[in-house]
Amino acid sequence: ARLEFKDAASLIRFHEILLFLRAYPQTPALLRQAEKILSSFKRRVDRLRARESEDFYEFAEPEVSGIAGTYFSAVFSYHVARQLAARHPSRINIEWEGYEEKGRLAAVLPRLIPLLEEEAYVENHFPYEAFLRAAKGSGRSELAWLLRGFERLNVPDMERAALYDSLALAVGWELGDSTATRTRMRRRVRKIFYHDAPLIARRDVSFAREVESAPRMPVEKLSRAEGQKLLEMGSDTMSVRYRELHGFTHGDPRTVRRADAGRGVELFMWGTPTRRRMPTLAYHAVLILKNGVPCGYAESLALFERTEVGLNVFYTFRDGESAWVFARVLQLFRQTLGARVFSIEPYQLGFQNEEGIESGAFWFYRKLGFRPVVARIEEMAAREERRIAARRGYRTPARTLRALALGHVLFETPSAARGDWDDFHMRNLTLAVARRMSRLHDGDADEARRASVATVSDALAVNASRWNEDERRALENFSLLLALVPDLPRWTEEEKDSLARIIRAKAGADETTYLRLLQKHQRLRREFIRLGSTTKRR
Repeated sequence: ARLEFKDAASLIRFHEILLFLRAYPQTPALLRQAEKILSSFKRRVDRLRARESEDFYEFAEPEVSGIAGTYFSAVFSYHVARQLAARHPSRINIEWEGYEEKGRLAAVLPRLIPLLEEEAYVENHFPYEAFLRAAKGSGRSELAWLLRGFERLNVPDMERAALYDSLALAVGWELGDSTATRTRMRRRVRKIFYHDAPLIARRDVSFAREVESAPRMPVEKLSRAEGQKLLEMGSDTMSVRYRELHGFTHGDPRTVRRADAGRGVELFMWGTPTRRRMPTLAYHAVLILKNGVPCGYAESLALFERTEVGLNVFYTFRDGESAWVFARVLQLFRQTLGARVFSIEPYQLGFQNEEGIESGAFWFYRKLGFRPVVARIEEMAAREERRIAARRGYRTPARTLRALALGHVLFETPSAARGDWDDFHMRNLTLAVARRMSRLHDGDADEARRASVATVSDALAVNASRWNEDERRALENFSLLLALVPDLPRWTEEEKDSLARIIRAKAGADETTYLRLLQKHQRLRREFIRLGSTTKRR
């Protein structure tokens, strides 16, 4: 008999079990059954909605949002709102209920609707919805008209985005039975991996072996069209979960690579266009698919052989092979980016992140071989490990987990120089630039840039007038840091030439080349570590 669910919580649990089985099927028959039920899942949701279930609102909770047949609203950034409106025009619109930022609308709408100043600037409660309806006409939504109006503004893109974001507009999304839902989102795969044996547990994962010594993964570059489809899938994957990440919003379809990690896991990695890149860090995003089902994502912010890593396995799949998948992600970063030192920031461990505290994230990384760089945190972790070993059933208190999450943890592959990056923080470089700007240029950022470019160009004997715009922007950013190196003019000609190639590579088609060049420049590496390190680790 068909199962009937009378409350949202039970139906949600059923959905998550089905989705897990679809990603981790034991047999072809089980996969077909899970797919069959998921393909018609909207009808179950519709029946529950028709009964006006009191807990139907639970479908909009961030942990479970994105199920077919449901609706939710969220404040998305300008760029994400544009992408969603383009891909799902009939399902996306402004959610006016509960909107309280009318003053912001009054300040912005006169730029889009002629003569509106006469209402917006003097009336406390002007009927903004009526004006929007009149201006948009028929055949398109208020959101589509508003976004089009912002596109027409003759201002830089950054200002346009900031202006839209200042409105804090909630966007409502009626998901229906679309393939953007978690229920139906799939990528066609050539072969399904069936789990006819126990899953790989965390205790069975040797991080050092997986990251450093495992056979190279097959990696292929997708066509631009295939890359665009993958990025759209990634964007929807994030959006239905209330998430936005830089690389998923501003991915470059020309850089998408597919890695076959084994056991049905595909890792899709890409970078960002030159205009969206970090000043010195190389950014890459990863979408993780298991048997065609999105099950998580990762980010890499790399500098030389060190990378700041962020990983999120979605709630539904955390009882799967999370540790092994994480090891494969790091191996991909090792293989393609040359990374050998992996850093996890405090937020990932639970600093100002209750999800990390509840999941015991610190111990997840600790048991995989990550070590705290702060001595007192290492001592605290060792004490906790002794308590865990001595007391059966002991669990680390939340207050202790919060203390353990106050510093970075690092994992170094066996071939990496141990300890070189322990004291490094990118913010130290930024603070050093800010202090120099204040001291020498009276806090004027433009003047600091001009002066730094002149100083560094002279030291390197480069003529940037022959460089393209993106390369000159990279030179500006690097110059702010290189101006902090007192002996730069005395570097060898080979070191200077290599540095100039590094700067130009930052604006190249793919930042992997930039990283490879960085990793060969030992003098520049020493200077970055010196400038970015602090010894206050107790």
